[in-house]
Amino acid sequence: MPATISLDDVAAMADADERHRYELSREGVLSIMPPAGPEHALVVARIMHWFFANGFGAEQVTADCGIDVGGGRQPDLTVWAKGMPPRPARSSYAGRDGLLLAIEVMSSDSEIIDRVVKRDEYAAAGIPRYWIVERDTATTVHALTLVHGEFVAEREPLPLAWFLNGPVPELS
Repeated sequence: MPATISLDDVAAMADADERHRYELSREGVLSIMPPAGPEHALVVARIMHWFFANGFGAEQVTADCGIDVGGGRQPDLTVWAKGMPPRPARSSYAGRDGLLLAIEVMSSDSEIIDRVVKRDEYAAAGIPRYWIVERDTATTVHALTLVHGEFVAEREPLPLAWFLNGPVPELS
């Protein structure tokens, strides 16, 4: 293991090991996580299907796309502007041009990272919207918008079913 880990190193580790997810914080802290479990994957699939059913294309909604936020993060879902799909920036991680929304579906072992660390990193990187989806009984969605460099709640947290029964909110 090198003394300092780069995005290239993390990308190489991820390419060599399909059984884990690798992320790198802005400070250079490496996180190695197991793949998502079935319940987690189903929540991600439901949200992805909802975007597709509401007119978003395959180049706009991606699962597990690594993004360069000063480190390398891999949100569960990313949503991109039409005509601006993810493109590599440093290493195989996508730049942020065209990125409208990052979505994280929490797992018990990622709660602090998703609620605090990634929230701060995504805000510092200028990502316009961030949704945190809890794995509670309602599958509560916290929809956040970037305002003056800080994420603020767009609305009260809502159960995922309420989101999925309505149109996609305006993301531009």
